[in-house]
Amino acid sequence: MAAMTTGNASRADVNRRRILDVALAELLRDPDASMDQIARAAGVVRRTVYGHFPSREALIGTLFEGAAEAVETAHAAGREGIEDPAESLSRSTLAVWEVADRYRLLVALAQRSVTVQGIRERLTPVRESCTEVLQRGLDQGVFESPLPAPALAYVHEQMLFALMEAVNDGLLAPEEAGRSAVITMLTTAGVPASRATELVTKLTD
Repeated sequence: MAAMTTGNASRADVNRRRILDVALAELLRDPDASMDQIARAAGVVRRTVYGHFPSREALIGTLFEGAAEAVETAHAAGREGIEDPAESLSRSTLAVWEVADRYRLLVALAQRSVTVQGIRERLTPVRESCTEVLQRGLDQGVFESPLPAPALAYVHEQMLFALMEAVNDGLLAPEEAGRSAVITMLTTAGVPASRATELVTKLTD
Protein backbone atom coordinates (compact mmCIF):
# COMPACT_ATOMS: atom_id res chain seq x y z
CA MET A 1 0.00 0.00 0.00
CA ALA A 2 2.81 2.41 0.92
CA ALA A 3 4.55 1.72 -2.39
CA MET A 4 1.30 2.33 -4.25
CA THR A 5 0.73 5.58 -2.37
CA THR A 6 4.27 6.70 -3.14
CA GLY A 7 3.78 5.80 -6.80
CA ASN A 8 0.54 7.79 -6.94
CA ALA A 9 2.24 10.76 -5.28
CA SER A 10 5.10 10.53 -7.72
CA ARG A 11 2.74 10.49 -10.69
CA ALA A 12 0.87 13.44 -9.24
CA ASP A 13 4.14 15.37 -8.88
CA VAL A 14 5.10 14.55 -12.45
CA ASN A 15 1.67 15.67 -13.67
CA ARG A 16 1.88 18.87 -11.66
CA ARG A 17 5.35 19.67 -13.02
CA ARG A 18 4.23 18.96 -16.56
CA ILE A 19 1.15 21.16 -16.18
CA LEU A 20 3.32 24.00 -14.87
CA ASP A 21 5.86 23.65 -17.70
CA VAL A 22 3.15 23.52 -20.36
CA ALA A 23 1.16 26.33 -18.73
CA LEU A 24 4.19 28.62 -18.77
CA ALA A 25 4.82 27.90 -22.46
CA GLU A 26 1.13 28.37 -23.33
CA LEU A 27 0.75 31.59 -21.37
CA LEU A 28 3.91 33.05 -22.88
CA ARG A 29 2.55 32.14 -26.31
CA ASP A 30 -1.00 33.30 -25.53
CA PRO A 31 -1.45 35.35 -22.33
CA ASP A 32 -5.20 34.68 -22.51
CA ALA A 33 -4.81 30.89 -22.64
CA SER A 34 -7.61 29.19 -20.72
CA MET A 35 -7.38 26.26 -18.33
CA ASP A 36 -8.97 24.15 -21.10
CA GLN A 37 -6.21 25.11 -23.53
CA ILE A 38 -3.55 24.35 -20.96
CA ALA A 39 -5.11 20.98 -20.16
CA ARG A 40 -5.22 20.02 -23.86
CA ALA A 41 -1.63 21.11 -24.40
CA ALA A 42 -0.54 19.11 -21.34
CA GLY A 43 -2.39 16.03 -22.56
CA VAL A 44 -4.62 15.80 -19.48
CA VAL A 45 -8.28 16.38 -18.78
CA ARG A 46 -9.47 19.70 -17.39
CA ARG A 47 -10.33 18.07 -14.06
CA THR A 48 -6.66 17.09 -13.58
CA VAL A 49 -5.51 20.70 -13.97
CA TYR A 50 -8.11 21.91 -11.48
CA GLY A 51 -7.10 19.11 -9.13
CA HIS A 52 -3.70 20.75 -8.81
CA PHE A 53 -4.70 24.40 -9.25
CA PRO A 54 -8.21 25.51 -8.19
CA SER A 55 -8.19 28.52 -10.51
CA ARG A 56 -6.25 30.16 -13.32
CA GLU A 57 -5.10 32.79 -10.82
CA ALA A 58 -3.72 30.07 -8.54
CA LEU A 59 -1.85 28.55 -11.47
CA ILE A 60 -0.34 31.90 -12.45
CA GLY A 61 0.53 32.57 -8.81
CA THR A 62 2.42 29.27 -8.61
CA LEU A 63 4.26 30.04 -11.84
CA PHE A 64 5.20 33.47 -10.49
CA GLU A 65 6.47 31.89 -7.27
CA GLY A 66 8.81 29.75 -9.36
CA ALA A 67 9.94 32.83 -11.28
CA ALA A 68 10.58 34.74 -8.04
CA GLU A 69 12.69 31.87 -6.69
CA ALA A 70 14.69 31.86 -9.93
CA VAL A 71 15.25 35.63 -9.62
CA GLU A 72 16.47 35.25 -6.03
CA THR A 73 18.88 32.51 -7.03
CA ALA A 74 20.19 34.48 -10.02
CA HIS A 75 20.63 37.65 -7.97
CA ALA A 76 22.61 35.81 -5.29
CA ALA A 77 24.78 34.01 -7.85
CA GLY A 78 25.49 37.24 -9.74
CA ARG A 79 26.85 39.10 -6.73
CA GLU A 80 28.59 36.15 -5.03
CA GLY A 81 32.24 36.87 -4.27
CA ILE A 82 32.19 40.32 -5.93
CA GLU A 83 33.50 43.09 -3.69
CA ASP A 84 33.24 46.06 -6.06
CA PRO A 85 29.68 47.45 -5.68
CA ALA A 86 29.43 48.56 -9.32
CA GLU A 87 30.48 45.15 -10.62
CA SER A 88 28.24 43.42 -8.09
CA LEU A 89 25.25 45.50 -9.22
CA SER A 90 26.13 44.83 -12.87
CA ARG A 91 26.57 41.08 -12.55
CA SER A 92 23.46 40.62 -10.43
CA THR A 93 21.36 42.74 -12.82
CA LEU A 94 22.60 40.77 -15.83
CA ALA A 95 21.84 37.50 -14.04
CA VAL A 96 18.38 38.67 -12.99
CA TRP A 97 17.60 39.96 -16.47
CA GLU A 98 18.26 36.55 -18.03
CA VAL A 99 15.57 35.13 -15.76
CA ALA A 100 13.28 38.15 -16.03
CA ASP A 101 13.45 38.12 -19.83
CA ARG A 102 12.20 34.52 -19.81
CA TYR A 103 9.28 35.45 -17.54
CA ARG A 104 8.52 39.04 -18.54
CA LEU A 105 5.07 38.26 -20.01
CA LEU A 106 4.28 36.21 -16.93
CA VAL A 107 5.03 39.22 -14.72
CA ALA A 108 2.44 41.23 -16.65
CA LEU A 109 -0.09 38.45 -16.02
CA ALA A 110 0.89 38.17 -12.37
CA GLN A 111 0.15 41.86 -11.85
CA ARG A 112 -3.53 41.01 -12.40
CA SER A 113 -3.74 37.96 -10.12
CA VAL A 114 -0.82 38.17 -7.67
CA THR A 115 -1.15 42.00 -7.71
CA VAL A 116 1.64 44.55 -7.82
CA GLN A 117 1.78 44.67 -4.03
CA GLY A 118 2.04 40.89 -3.86
CA ILE A 119 4.89 40.92 -6.37
CA ARG A 120 6.68 43.63 -4.41
CA GLU A 121 6.33 41.70 -1.16
CA ARG A 122 7.57 38.47 -2.73
CA LEU A 123 10.67 40.22 -4.08
CA THR A 124 11.56 41.77 -0.71
CA PRO A 125 14.64 39.52 -0.17
CA VAL A 126 16.07 40.54 -3.55
CA ARG A 127 15.39 44.21 -2.87
CA GLU A 128 17.04 43.97 0.57
CA SER A 129 20.15 42.39 -0.96
CA CYS A 130 20.22 45.11 -3.60
CA THR A 131 19.91 47.72 -0.85
CA GLU A 132 23.02 46.31 0.85
CA VAL A 133 25.05 46.58 -2.37
CA LEU A 134 23.78 50.11 -3.01
CA GLN A 135 24.55 51.19 0.56
CA ARG A 136 28.09 49.81 0.28
CA GLY A 137 28.56 51.68 -2.98
CA LEU A 138 27.24 54.92 -1.50
CA ASP A 139 29.50 54.54 1.54
CA GLN A 140 32.53 53.95 -0.68
CA GLY A 141 31.70 56.79 -3.06
CA VAL A 142 31.28 54.38 -5.98
CA PHE A 143 27.62 55.42 -6.21
CA GLU A 144 26.18 58.89 -5.77
CA SER A 145 22.48 59.57 -5.37
CA PRO A 146 20.18 62.01 -3.60
CA LEU A 147 18.15 58.95 -2.58
CA PRO A 148 18.95 56.70 0.39
CA ALA A 149 19.83 53.13 -0.56
CA PRO A 150 16.40 51.60 0.30
CA ALA A 151 14.59 54.14 -1.90
CA LEU A 152 17.11 53.70 -4.70
CA ALA A 153 16.54 49.93 -4.56
CA TYR A 154 12.80 50.54 -5.09
CA VAL A 155 13.58 52.77 -8.06
CA HIS A 156 15.81 50.09 -9.58
CA GLU A 157 13.14 47.43 -9.09
CA GLN A 158 10.49 49.53 -10.82
CA MET A 159 12.87 50.40 -13.64
CA LEU A 160 13.41 46.71 -14.33
CA PHE A 161 9.66 46.19 -14.51
CA ALA A 162 9.38 49.20 -16.84
CA LEU A 163 12.12 47.82 -19.09
CA MET A 164 10.31 44.46 -19.26
CA GLU A 165 7.16 46.29 -20.35
CA ALA A 166 9.18 48.24 -22.94
CA VAL A 167 10.39 44.95 -24.42
CA ASN A 168 6.84 43.51 -24.32
CA ASP A 169 5.57 46.59 -26.17
CA GLY A 170 8.31 46.36 -28.81
CA LEU A 171 10.06 49.54 -27.72
CA LEU A 172 13.33 47.82 -26.77
CA ALA A 173 15.00 44.91 -28.54
CA PRO A 174 15.26 41.84 -26.25
CA GLU A 175 18.89 41.26 -27.22
CA GLU A 176 19.81 44.79 -26.11
CA ALA A 177 17.67 44.86 -22.98
CA GLY A 178 20.14 43.22 -20.59
CA ARG A 179 22.95 45.65 -21.35
CA SER A 180 20.52 48.56 -21.33
CA ALA A 181 19.17 47.49 -17.94
CA VAL A 182 22.62 47.39 -16.36
CA ILE A 183 23.73 50.73 -17.78
CA THR A 184 20.44 52.26 -16.65
CA MET A 185 20.89 50.87 -13.12
CA LEU A 186 24.47 52.11 -12.89
CA THR A 187 23.82 55.61 -14.22
CA THR A 188 20.81 55.98 -11.94
CA ALA A 189 23.15 55.12 -9.07
CA GLY A 190 25.45 57.96 -10.14
CA VAL A 191 28.04 56.02 -12.15
CA PRO A 192 29.18 58.03 -15.22
CA ALA A 193 27.73 56.65 -18.45
CA SER A 194 31.18 56.06 -19.95
CA ARG A 195 32.26 54.01 -16.93
CA ALA A 196 28.96 52.11 -16.90
CA THR A 197 29.26 51.27 -20.60
CA GLU A 198 32.88 50.20 -20.18
CA LEU A 199 32.02 47.89 -17.27
CA VAL A 200 29.06 46.31 -19.05
CA THR A 201 31.10 45.79 -22.21
CA LYS A 202 33.77 44.00 -20.16
CA LEU A 203 31.18 41.72 -18.57
CA THR A 204 29.21 40.88 -21.71
CA ASP A 205 31.84 40.61 -24.45
